[in-house]
Amino acid sequence: MEELRPLVIGDLVVEKPIIQGGMGVGISLHRLAGAVAKAGGMGIISAAQIGFTEPDFAENPEEANARAIHKEMKLAREIAPEGAIGFNIMVATKHYDRWVKEAVKAGADIIISGAGLPVSLPEYVEEAYREMEETPKRRIKLAPIVSTAKSAMVICKMWDRKCHTAPDLVVVEGPLAGGHLGFSLDQLTQYGADTDDVPSSYDQAAYDQEIKAILKVVKEYGDKYGRHIPVVVAGGIYTHEDVMHQIGLGADGVQVATRFVTTEECDAPEVYKQAYIAAGKADIVITKSPVGMPGRAIKNSFLTAVGDGIRPAIPHCYRCLEKCDIAKIPYCITQALVNAARGDNDNALLFCGSNACRATKISTVERVMDSLMGKTAE
Repeated sequence: MEELRPLVIGDLVVEKPIIQGGMGVGISLHRLAGAVAKAGGMGIISAAQIGFTEPDFAENPEEANARAIHKEMKLAREIAPEGAIGFNIMVATKHYDRWVKEAVKAGADIIISGAGLPVSLPEYVEEAYREMEETPKRRIKLAPIVSTAKSAMVICKMWDRKCHTAPDLVVVEGPLAGGHLGFSLDQLTQYGADTDDVPSSYDQAAYDQEIKAILKVVKEYGDKYGRHIPVVVAGGIYTHEDVMHQIGLGADGVQVATRFVTTEECDAPEVYKQAYIAAGKADIVITKSPVGMPGRAIKNSFLTAVGDGIRPAIPHCYRCLEKCDIAKIPYCITQALVNAARGDNDNALLFCGSNACRATKISTVERVMDSLMGKTAE
C-alpha cells in the first residue's frame, strides 16, 4: 500500500495530507477543527458569521464575529496545541479585511479564502502584522480557493504584480463540493454535476484535465518564486480511493468537508447530521444562493418553499454580504444557515457535498481520518 506523504506548506508540516474543509455557519468550529488537527490533519474553522451564539450578535454582528474568531481559535488550540489550525474566510462577506486581520492576530496557521477572488488577502495580512506588537515566529500561510485554471492565473498574477508574492497553498474546489460553488449553472451542467444522480453523471475525466491545467499554472508561479506551491483538491473526496486519485493527478493532498459532518466531533447539531444520513441522491440539489453563486444543499421544506416563490420574512439584516439588496434577495442566507446550526431544519439551508447521501451512520474524526488514509475500510 502506497504511503501518503505529509503536506508540506513551507515551514508548516501537516502529518497527514488531509485538510478539513471550512463549513459555515457554525458547522466547523473549534470541536471539529481541533479534533482533525489532533488526528494529524489540518483543522479549519469557518469564520462565516462565527459569532452567531454571542449575545450581541443581532445588534452588533461585526464585534460578535471578531470576538468569536479569537474564542474559537483558543478553544481549538486547547484540543490540539501542536496541530495545524486555520480559518476559511469568504471574500464575499462584509468586513473581509477585518476577519483576515483577526485571524492573523488570533494565531491561525493558515487562511483559506474563496467565494470570490482574494486578490487583496496578502495586503490585509501585512496590515495585520503592522498592527501587532510582536510578529509571530512563523508567518501565516495563505491559500486561495480556485475552480478553474483561469481563476488560478488571475489570482497568481495579481498577487505577483501587487504584492510580489505567490500563494503558499492552492485549494482546487471542484463541482462536487458542498455549499457555494465556483461554477456557473452552465458549467455544472457541462460536468454532469447538477443531476439527480451525480455519482453516475459526473464527468470526472473532464474536470481532471482542469485540475492538471491548474497544477501547471501553480507550478509556473512556484518556479518563479523558487519554491514548491502545494495543491490540494476538494469536492467529492469521500474515500481513500478518491484521495489516491487526486494524488495520482499530481496533487499534494485533499480537502474534505462532507465526510466530517457525520462525526461525533462535528459542531453541527444532531438533526443536521441526521439529515445527511437520511438524504438520498435525489435529495441533493443545486440552488441559487443570495451570495450570487450556485450552491449545493439538501432539499427540504425551506428550499421547496423558496423554489415556489415563497419569501421568508426577513425581520433583521445581519450585514453579512458585501453585495446584498435586502429588497431583492429570496431569503436571508445568514438566518437560513443560523437556523441550520441551531437545529431548525424546516427553516434551514442545509449545505452539503454531492456525497452526503453516502453517509449511513455517525462516526468519529479518528475513524474518518484512518479511512481516508487507507488504514481502515470504513
